[in-house]
Amino acid sequence: MLTAEKTYVYCKATFYVFKYKGELLYLFSRSFGRKRNSLIHVCKLDDGKFIIMKYLNIKKALEAWQNLQPLSEKDKERLSRRFTVDFNYNSNHIEGNTLTYGQTEILLLFGKVIGEADIRDVQEMTASNVGLKMMAEEATMREIPLTQNFIRTLHRTLLREDYTVYRNLPGGMQTSYVVHAGQYKTRPNSVITRYGDRFEYASPDETPSLMADLVDWYNQAEQEGKLSPVELAALFHYRYIRIHPFEDGNGRIARLMVNFILARHNYPMIVVRSRKKSEYLEALHRTDMEVGPVPSDGAHADIKNIRPFLRYFNDLVATEVYNDVLFLTEKNDKVWWYDGERISFRTPNYTKILNAMQTLPTLTLADMREITGISIPAIQKLLDQLIQKKYVERGEKEGSWRVFVTQ
Repeated sequence: MLTAEKTYVYCKATFYVFKYKGELLYLFSRSFGRKRNSLIHVCKLDDGKFIIMKYLNIKKALEAWQNLQPLSEKDKERLSRRFTVDFNYNSNHIEGNTLTYGQTEILLLFGKVIGEADIRDVQEMTASNVGLKMMAEEATMREIPLTQNFIRTLHRTLLREDYTVYRNLPGGMQTSYVVHAGQYKTRPNSVITRYGDRFEYASPDETPSLMADLVDWYNQAEQEGKLSPVELAALFHYRYIRIHPFEDGNGRIARLMVNFILARHNYPMIVVRSRKKSEYLEALHRTDMEVGPVPSDGAHADIKNIRPFLRYFNDLVATEVYNDVLFLTEKNDKVWWYDGERISFRTPNYTKILNAMQTLPTLTLADMREITGISIPAIQKLLDQLIQKKYVERGEKEGSWRVFVTQ
């Protein structure tokens, strides 16, 4: 049975720290466990102890972000490179794209395809990045209201062209339909939930008028200023998903539009992580249960109706923004980042090897030993860990390495 190794008192709440073999398993607090829209940031010190750094909510995360403004050009570039890879990889991975994080980075930052890759996935990822750039550019033109034409153009950019989908029916029959890039759906669409229920979206006949309502509502709500940018983005996302206006690509468009709204109001853009897809879908499902199954009700939902998704979205924004703050401000040689995760290596030897890989075009084990002073058996063990976690991989040339973690 696990027992609490140590307790901390923070904000009048007692936190129990559970560790196994020196690693943090979890923090538990009876009072904080029931508190909504709150996150705890934990930092591991060099001596192996854990401390609670901050009681984090969306307000404090955004305050921390604002305190960093204006960002230097170097920091803007660091964030842009990190976000470009993270957003495109995760948004497409949620929908089934098979490119790895490393393949995505090399493709988008250097224009190269490495390893075995499905050509359609490569084209999809490249188009996604074009769409991201288009969205970011449009978001800077704040005096121009949102239009349906922009959303359809964004969709056409992502899908690139019309294509035919073939489906096998019971009894060996086959059917097909055409997915139209940049055009609203011409056939009904629905989803089977994780609980086995069929959930219907707006019909093709309803879609044009519901999309007109959505865009008109957004422009008016933005002008009125009663909702915060985060509330606007969350409610737009939910209303849009309940319409599901296109035959394919709706999730990717929804996540682009969330960032369009945030960037339009000078908020940092965020990533819905594919490893947390179940949390994302569960928040949408719980909100659907509160709003009800009628598509037009979902398409006209009020901010008070989407509380489960808004709670999820607040926590998502708080986490993503605060991680941006940590990424820019934390000065620790042992801390690296990979796909939005903060990695704190227990030994500085990892950093010695990673720095050597980034500095030299080719690097043998003997070179690593010479540069780092680490024995070859120890180097091999560290390399095995880095490769297993997909933080690095061997390049095509003998002794070359690709590093996918960053500082």
